[in-house]
Amino acid sequence: MKIAFLGPHASFTQLAATQLFPGEELVPQANILDCFNAVDTGEAEKAVVPLENSIEGTVSMTLDYLYKTPSIKIEAEGVMPIAHHLMIHPENDIKDIEKIYSHPQALAQSFHFLDTTYKEVGRQDFSSTAAAAKYVSENKDLKIAAVANQFAANLYGLKIVNRNIQDFEQNHTRFIVISKNQTPFHHDHLKILGEKSGIIINLPEDHAGGLHQVLSVFAWRKMNLSKIESRTLKTGLGNYFFFINVVGKWEEILHGNAILELQSMNAEVDFLGNYKEFLLES
Repeated sequence: MKIAFLGPHASFTQLAATQLFPGEELVPQANILDCFNAVDTGEAEKAVVPLENSIEGTVSMTLDYLYKTPSIKIEAEGVMPIAHHLMIHPENDIKDIEKIYSHPQALAQSFHFLDTTYKEVGRQDFSSTAAAAKYVSENKDLKIAAVANQFAANLYGLKIVNRNIQDFEQNHTRFIVISKNQTPFHHDHLKILGEKSGIIINLPEDHAGGLHQVLSVFAWRKMNLSKIESRTLKTGLGNYFFFINVVGKWEEILHGNAILELQSMNAEVDFLGNYKEFLLES
């Protein structure tokens, strides 16, 4: 089975995909759109993409493509604690470093440490943490370092000089498994954190109390919402769709009737699936 993931190799997404699909063929993709296209065209049966980081927030591109490709659903979710490390080429010395490379989110998540410990060292955005580590490994003559994970350090033979440099201990990223089949996802070794459903709702028109009407559908049924987020439809200011997570196992009658009630309001509803949330290791 081919599993697409947001690459390159040694990215946090590959680390998540390796745990979710041990022994399967993992195929790196250049961006999140390519992951969705790989599933949509059948090039890959499933894909693993990031959905949310506890510090930086939702990955907006993932939400956008969940909305734009209604044939693709969510099959599972994995939550991984994120650990960032500062690493250099083993033949170099950290005292000589003049620039630090990494993905903008990794640099942002390590900002206070870097600003305190390496205040005079410049920082530069890179396409991913893994790509930054690879670049450092291939350019020992440059006085550079990378912020990346242990996986990348091992793969590219780099020396870690500072561990766990993220500014907040509770730094977690949520990954989702997407597919077109909606087959139940099972894993024998990962700890299950819970169960939830994903729903995308597009209101027919902007009117006073519209969102309140939608939320009341869940409220009177005592359906617990763990997330509600708006995303622009890109059709003009003030036009949004909503991504909602409903906690718990899906009850066909109770929850199904909620969707029917939403549709009776002329809201567009895309049920993304009911799926389990697993704990991953960093």
